[in-house]
Amino acid sequence: MDKGIIYLVATPIGNLEDITLRAIRILKEVNLIAAEDTRQTLKLLNHLGITKPLVSYHRHNEDVKTDFLIQKLNNGENIAIVTDAGTPAISDPGEEIVKEAIKNNIKIVPIPGACALINALIASGLDTKEFSFYGFLPLNKKLRKEKLEKLKLEEKTSILYEAPHKLINTLDDLLGTLGNRECVLAKELTKVHETFLRGDIQSILEKLKENTPKGEYILLLKGEKIEKENALNNLSLQEHYSYYEKQGLDKKEIIKKIAKDRNVAKNEIYKQFI
Repeated sequence: MDKGIIYLVATPIGNLEDITLRAIRILKEVNLIAAEDTRQTLKLLNHLGITKPLVSYHRHNEDVKTDFLIQKLNNGENIAIVTDAGTPAISDPGEEIVKEAIKNNIKIVPIPGACALINALIASGLDTKEFSFYGFLPLNKKLRKEKLEKLKLEEKTSILYEAPHKLINTLDDLLGTLGNRECVLAKELTKVHETFLRGDIQSILEKLKENTPKGEYILLLKGEKIEKENALNNLSLQEHYSYYEKQGLDKKEIIKKIAKDRNVAKNEIYKQFI
């Protein structure tokens, strides 16, 4: 028996007209649709006049449901993976089943369509030649600090996702770590209340504090052309070490680089890590 195919189907991020003819055809043809929120997907299917079996597939049941879906695929069923809005597997369920499908020699077919971060970027007015996507910042304080320090050194346009009730706190954290960087907020893309706020972090914070943030936000930060060595030297020695360690360098190479950055003898740095 031939194995089934897994389709990663992009769905509208707001405006229901933003779905491709191919996506509609695939949703009609598959045996099963795995949806992040079956209620949300049902609204889309009803709009398109599609009746199809749905199974819930989200962050909290990925482990269990991935095995279930792989079994279906191995039995020859074709499955579409969809999220509440946009492209699957980007800060949304889909990444894990793709990995398992590859292990099981199951064919994976991406069905292109709407992607919030790309639409926010192209209308932001910031540099689009190179960019880094960070998804949602970690809630863990230590991991969050590490991510903020990485953003501080980022020379490319940086893109983040954030929920409305966490937005002001995140902007405060960014202001405290990065300084008053140029920033763009994209809200409710493709919807009636689509809005872009452009300015620096401080001015955007002032606007948001006048009106409680509502809706989903994409946050874009202008890259900062800074001297990497100077920026790294503002880190603690341990943070400086971790920066290079994450690049895959061994201890000897890291110590050599830190010594060069800080213009001190290698032995001085070596003593700190014995």
